[in-house]
Amino acid sequence: MMNDADVQRIAALLEEIRDHQRVQMQRQADALALQREQVQMARRQFERADQLNDRAEAIQARSAQLVTAARRVVMVALPVVLVLLVYVSWLLFRH
Repeated sequence: MMNDADVQRIAALLEEIRDHQRVQMQRQADALALQREQVQMARRQFERADQLNDRAEAIQARSAQLVTAARRVVMVALPVVLVLLVYVSWLLFRH
């Protein structure tokens, strides 16, 4: 048979278990809130990285256009410079 002291000990143990469960639930809630913040932060970082990738692609495309244009200019300017160089040489050595 259980006496009054045993009942009080059991009640105290149950209260202690309940209190620990409350603390554990609060800690879990805090951990979940922290995880949600970390997921949001990771999403923001991913979105920023995606935007940076888009900008980098646009810059690379523009650079490719500039290089192509520069090659065309060199293809036209180089023969003109060579012709002018030959002409100036001819003028200098003609006399």
